[in-house]
Amino acid sequence: MTEASRRQGAENNRLLAELGEQHAVTLESLLAVLRSGHLDDRAARTMAIDLAASALVQLRTQTDQVRAAVLEPVVGAFARLKNDLRPLVRFGDLDVQFVEPPSTGRALPGEVAHSARAIVRTAVLALVDAGEAQRVRIHWDCDGLNLLIHVRDDGRGELTGHDDALRPIAEKVTALSGHLDVSSTPGWGSNLSIVIPLDPPSPSLPLGESVDLSPREQEVLRLLVGGGRNQEIAKELGISENTVKFHVSNLLRKAGARTRAELVALAR
Repeated sequence: MTEASRRQGAENNRLLAELGEQHAVTLESLLAVLRSGHLDDRAARTMAIDLAASALVQLRTQTDQVRAAVLEPVVGAFARLKNDLRPLVRFGDLDVQFVEPPSTGRALPGEVAHSARAIVRTAVLALVDAGEAQRVRIHWDCDGLNLLIHVRDDGRGELTGHDDALRPIAEKVTALSGHLDVSSTPGWGSNLSIVIPLDPPSPSLPLGESVDLSPREQEVLRLLVGGGRNQEIAKELGISENTVKFHVSNLLRKAGARTRAELVALAR
């Protein structure tokens, strides 16, 4: 498979994921309309039909057309997010406050814009499913190098970075070399702070070339990358397991890695 084919495949997967998330928002919006106590049956049916028809047109358009724009203005990307969530905000029980990004903010690469919207949609849907929050504040900003996203709710304040509901968000942020921070105060709500770089990271040298390793450390690292455990590495090199642990500890320190998995990822 060529590099161009891999990139095209990744782009197709991203578009499919975004369409799936938009579909989920549409379904939540339809449910909000049908459950609304502010609309009679006839008005609810009419509104639900309009929502479904609009979503179907949008789905067909996005499926059939290839996005031509490489960059997307930050205000335009935020406006699309608001449009995605408008039916849910209008007819649901969740009060959503949008804080506009600066109009002079740097344009977002397409992948960042799409992923940022997906991240916020996923967060809002998770809050709707949990049924704990009544108000959510969504704030975007741009410092020229990063897109800064803040999503704050007024729920029970029990959310942590290890919650399963946040796993899709964490995976998207990690894929973009970004950072996710979750802070909660019991009884006062939770805040998601996300930093997404606008430029791809600079290519890095292989770990063996960027860090000064001894011949033995290079051998241990090679076996680690191959999936070897301490006992297997010790047997292969004819050394004790304690010696292997010593070398692994040195490798972690030199590479600035926190775990063996992170060390292996850097080596690869």
